[in-house]
Order: sequence, then structure tokens, then C-alpha cells
Amino acid sequence: MKFFTIGVYGSTEIEYFKKLTDNNIDTFCDIRQRRGVRGSEYAFVNSNRLQEKLNDIDIRYGHIFSLAPTSEIRMLQKETDVQQKEQKRDRSELGKVFSIAYKDKILKKFNFGNFIEELERAGAENVVLFCVEEKAKACHRSIVAAELEKLGYKITHL
Repeated sequence: MKFFTIGVYGSTEIEYFKKLTDNNIDTFCDIRQRRGVRGSEYAFVNSNRLQEKLNDIDIRYGHIFSLAPTSEIRMLQKETDVQQKEQKRDRSELGKVFSIAYKDKILKKFNFGNFIEELERAGAENVVLFCVEEKAKACHRSIVAAELEKLGYKITHL
């Protein structure tokens, strides 16, 4: 099994789904807390539209809510962004406070063994972790990916 990560900012709808099909993604793991994006530009990744499109191109969808940062943890990053005078969409990496809180409150509780077993039972071969930020290092999906690398899995950031 191989793992990939993907964000949506900076991609058009066509580019976004081409990345998935070009990499033979068969399983899509949405790790967002809120599964919507404001504005029409990225409406194609709002939950219902996204699930319909993935179904059309034969990619399984799962919402892995237990990997989503809480509102409290997200607020820590928002505060860092304000201090750095940086917009979420322009962020290049996560703040240390967010990373520490995410690892402590989310990853410590997440059972990667069960997650992998469920993916294996589903026949997953190419799994993508999705959140909105364009750059993987600016998103919690990079923290999840680092944990998967420790378990011996190859990670490709799309």
C-alpha cells in the first residue's frame, strides 16, 4: 500500500481530479474537521460534490474525523497565522504550537494499526489523505504522513 497527500488550494477542478487518476488513487481519506470550503472556486471539494465525483471515477471515500484537528487546535494555528501576518492559503508550514497540540491530542489517540487493517480489508492500494492547504507542510496531513513513514510506508505529496 502506498500513501499520498493532496490539498486543493492552487488547483483547478480538472487538475485536482487528474492528480488522483494519474496516481491510480483508489481510496480517498478526507481528514478535515469541516468538509466544506467557502466560495465557488473550490466548491468541488465540498463533501457532497466531492463524494459524487469520486464515486463517478471509482474512488472510495472515507471521512476520517478522528484525524481532524479540533476547533481548539485549529485556533492555535490561526493565532500563529495572525502573528505572522499570513493567510491560511499562503502558509508554507505549520506552527510549532499547532504541531505539538495535534500530536498530543489527536495522534496519540489514533490507532494506526486499525486504520491500516481497515484499508487492507477494503483492498486499498493507493490511498490519499486530503485537507485543503496547497503545501503539505502547511497542513496536518504532513504530520499524519510522517507517522505513516515511521511505520514504513512511502508517502508522495501531490
